[in-house]
Amino acid sequence: MAVPYNHKAIEQKWRKHWEEQPVNVNDGKKPKYYCLDMFPYPSGSGLHVGHWRGYVISDVWSRYKMLNGYYVIHPMGWDAFGLPAENYAIKMGVHPKESTAENISNIKRQIGEIAAVYDWDMEVNTTDPEFYKWTQWIFVQMFKKGLAYEKEMPINWCPSCKTGLANEEVVNGKCERCGADVTKKNLRQWMLKITEYADRLLGDLDKLDWPEKVKKMQAEWIGKSHGAEVDFKVDGSGETITVYTTRPDTLHGATFMVLAPEHKLAAGLATEETKEAVEDYIFQASLKSSVDRLQDKEKTGVFTGSYAVNPINGKKVPIWLSDYVLADYGTGAIMCVPAHDDRDFEFATKFDIPIVQVIAKDGKEIENMTEAYTDASGTMINSGEWNGMESSVLKEEAPEIIEKMGVGKKTTNYKLRDWVFSRQRYWGEPIPIVHCPDCGAVPVPEDQLPLTLPEVEKYEPTGTGESPLADIEEWVNTTCPVCGKPAKRETNTMPQWAGSSWYFLRYIDNKNHEQLVSKEKADKYLPVDMYIGGVEHAVLHLLYSRFYTKFLYDIGVVDFDEPFHKLFNQGMITGKNGIKMSKSKGNVVSPDDLVRDYGCDSLRMYELFVGPPELDAEWDERGIDGVRRFLSRFYNVVLDQKDKDVKETKELLKVRNRLVYDVTSRLNKFSLNTVVSGFMEYNNKLNELAKKGGVDKTTLETFIVLLAPFAPHISQELWSELGHENSVFDQKWPEYDEAYLKDDEVEIAVQINGKARATVTIGADDAKDVVIEKAKEALGDKLNGTIVKEIYVPGRIVNIVQK
Repeated sequence: MAVPYNHKAIEQKWRKHWEEQPVNVNDGKKPKYYCLDMFPYPSGSGLHVGHWRGYVISDVWSRYKMLNGYYVIHPMGWDAFGLPAENYAIKMGVHPKESTAENISNIKRQIGEIAAVYDWDMEVNTTDPEFYKWTQWIFVQMFKKGLAYEKEMPINWCPSCKTGLANEEVVNGKCERCGADVTKKNLRQWMLKITEYADRLLGDLDKLDWPEKVKKMQAEWIGKSHGAEVDFKVDGSGETITVYTTRPDTLHGATFMVLAPEHKLAAGLATEETKEAVEDYIFQASLKSSVDRLQDKEKTGVFTGSYAVNPINGKKVPIWLSDYVLADYGTGAIMCVPAHDDRDFEFATKFDIPIVQVIAKDGKEIENMTEAYTDASGTMINSGEWNGMESSVLKEEAPEIIEKMGVGKKTTNYKLRDWVFSRQRYWGEPIPIVHCPDCGAVPVPEDQLPLTLPEVEKYEPTGTGESPLADIEEWVNTTCPVCGKPAKRETNTMPQWAGSSWYFLRYIDNKNHEQLVSKEKADKYLPVDMYIGGVEHAVLHLLYSRFYTKFLYDIGVVDFDEPFHKLFNQGMITGKNGIKMSKSKGNVVSPDDLVRDYGCDSLRMYELFVGPPELDAEWDERGIDGVRRFLSRFYNVVLDQKDKDVKETKELLKVRNRLVYDVTSRLNKFSLNTVVSGFMEYNNKLNELAKKGGVDKTTLETFIVLLAPFAPHISQELWSELGHENSVFDQKWPEYDEAYLKDDEVEIAVQINGKARATVTIGADDAKDVVIEKAKEALGDKLNGTIVKEIYVPGRIVNIVQK
């Protein structure tokens, strides 16, 4: 008779037990394994089933490692500063300190429902002064090393969030956080010189066990290229325009040049006839984001009226402005070779600019070009003394030739830009800098950190480019730490990424008041072995974390220069039609009701069952009932068989060992959805075996231990039902015996002259002559010729060749 599976009672019972007797204890004897989640920012809408998926994956992996003999570092904390938290507080009409604390409380309750083995003694909160003291300390060290500096520059400006944004925070021309169209604004900014680490950030990707797509995204964002800077003198002027090009071999084909509208010479190049058009174009370009400008399909431009001199052949080339050239990439100016670049060809055709082909296949010039010849290989033509050279050879030699001619230099360029580190908002770490009229920018002394946020009633962004902190005179006005004269504090705050770029280091030593992390604990527990989170952080957070870690390595804080050894990106759980879950779209599915109705274990397993964990999956909760039925059936088969004295049989040994092999191999491949489906298949076999002759206790125990990382409550309950007083998580992960993985019998095809004519069941270890004889019997009267040859491919086919 089936016993009702009361998930509420079982889960409540063991949740309380684990609170009193944790299962993941550091006894000082086990090797460590650091499994890390990308910590959440405390959104007002709480967790939805998509967030759950990532946390379940990391907990399954953590529990699996525990059963493999590791002490698992598995912490959790809160990314609580920044735009999301402040925008939510503004919407709710409360102080971000209050709303953040309330949201953390709610999400912590929801995370508790997952029953993950988080060590809450390690908890961190980026808004805690004891945490952001060290965020500020890192900034001070960067300032002292010349990596943090001020610069007035045109930056991405979100008119809705009323703050500057880094390039990485602009997606398709819109604010990554609120979706508003991003514009440009000139502001004084604090910058971090991440470009100093470009080569290391690129080169060290090779030593990471990360998904190739993530490494490729970072490599493309860093965008290293080799080429030359070439100097074009402005005709009739003492000015020089330097361009960066990866194809200096095509200089003879440069028939015009284009400057970014923000280029320092742009306005001054306008003649009397073009001045009005040039000024209008510069203004219109300032209203568009960098991303929009690069993605605009139709190229726009304006002729300045001025010319530059091509240094390789002395020809005059017209100077244009176009918004597809960005001031902060390269030199903000490009030479254009329309015969060999699609974009330049389109521009030249539109504005009737000459097109000169300089690379030709087999040395033959194309008559009436209708598109650019973009093949990098070919023979140089129309290129003076370079004629007849192979373009691939010249491409390598041209930078040095140009350098020797004194009209440029060989150089390397990067797409990566320095990190815009200022935010004109209240809810962020104060930047620990004092501005002194005499001493300039001076860091707050380390013994005066943390520099805490002032308590305010009004914190809404001003929209003027100044942080709300600028209006708090009693906080802004201070004295210079160097000379003691009146000075003012920096009023911009740090971006959300500041705390999340290093938080994983603090977990293991979160109560240390003297150091960011002790050398002893860093050597013992760091770096992170497995990092689990969404691919949306591939460039932003992961690149910044790598930069911070390399800097901390350079100044001796840690002895490793890469933070995360292995990375797993889980796919997104979406609403219907693949739409991202969000409160505004009304398609958020909360896990709370599902836990209540089906149980934590059922939801954990269903989150994994919906599809391959690395792929997006559309949420359809109708399938969760099937997972719960599986758990209920397994619960009952264990209760039914637990007191029976069943002896091991060969069939039971085969089922048990194959189960261990399948679960282990699939788990190690992170094929978690197939692990769950495998449990269901083997549960059906257990039920069949139970009806035939029973299931032995060892097989039941093995199944329970394998299931434990996925469904911890029911596994612990059944482990207890089998008479064990200890924890199921004190056990060792089961091993399999390969001898029991082989089939006793296999069915193979029997062919005559290569054509299948029958099948036969043979013993897996049958000798060739036995197999041939069985094959002939299966063929019967179909075998009616003279046998020429007998071929046996072990375990696969028999082919009888006859005349």
